[in-house]
Amino acid sequence: MAGKKRPTGSTPEKRISREVYERELLRLQVELVKLQEWVKAEGARLVVIFEGRDAAGKGSTIKRVTEHLNPRVAQIVALPTPTERERTQWYFQRYVDHLPGGGEIALFDRSWYNRAGVEHVMGFCTKEEYWRFLHQCPVFERLLVEDGILLRKYWFSVSDAVQEQRFRVRLEDPTRRWKLSSMDLESITRWEAYSRAKDEMFVHTDTPEAPWYVVESDDKRSARINMIAHLLSTVPYHEVQSPALDLPLRPPSTGYQRPPRTFQTYVPDHAAGLLEDSGGTA
Repeated sequence: MAGKKRPTGSTPEKRISREVYERELLRLQVELVKLQEWVKAEGARLVVIFEGRDAAGKGSTIKRVTEHLNPRVAQIVALPTPTERERTQWYFQRYVDHLPGGGEIALFDRSWYNRAGVEHVMGFCTKEEYWRFLHQCPVFERLLVEDGILLRKYWFSVSDAVQEQRFRVRLEDPTRRWKLSSMDLESITRWEAYSRAKDEMFVHTDTPEAPWYVVESDDKRSARINMIAHLLSTVPYHEVQSPALDLPLRPPSTGYQRPPRTFQTYVPDHAAGLLEDSGGTA
């Protein structure tokens, strides 16, 4: 990353308003739909890698990227811990299975870079496996790009103070507690080790063919729109004309009669109970 300037983004103390954020996010999401249709029409293959520290905002950004996309076209790849068999395979092998075919987009919520990060820091791989990865990864990615795959790599950067704050929120919020694991909490005590691992990873894998793009993510709103806007700016897509569609007239009835409702089992009307409890107001 030598010679590259760090972008000046918004900070938590100076955030864009929710109204401005939501308006711009919707505009960008419309463009993502156009990008999707271009990928389908051109038979393009797009791979987007989301990496970064725990609680850096990768998952929430992926959610905004895919919110209005066709899941048959744009697929999220979030692989679990490798099986015993996968541990005996060539390291990149299980990731190759999830690369996109023509007309598809693959969004990697963490990727083969697990080896350069958590596996290295936590001692889940040997030193030989780690250095072999750093040697092979640029070659592997060069092969992908040479074969025509559009590869984009984003590193979400978060400060230690903001990360700790987000961890505390997850601990206290029952709807977010599942996002927090003992491994995540241990990352607090290994902050510098992860920093060194990330720096070493960039030295070896920030290449002209597959550069890293850093997203400042202390402010999640800015991070999301910055990342999406950049992705759109790097792909030469254009709007694809869709075939004209007309809603057909409903044909006249041929005498069909719906069976009595008593013949079917309905879910209880939970919403009606809520209306009664609130005095019948909407």
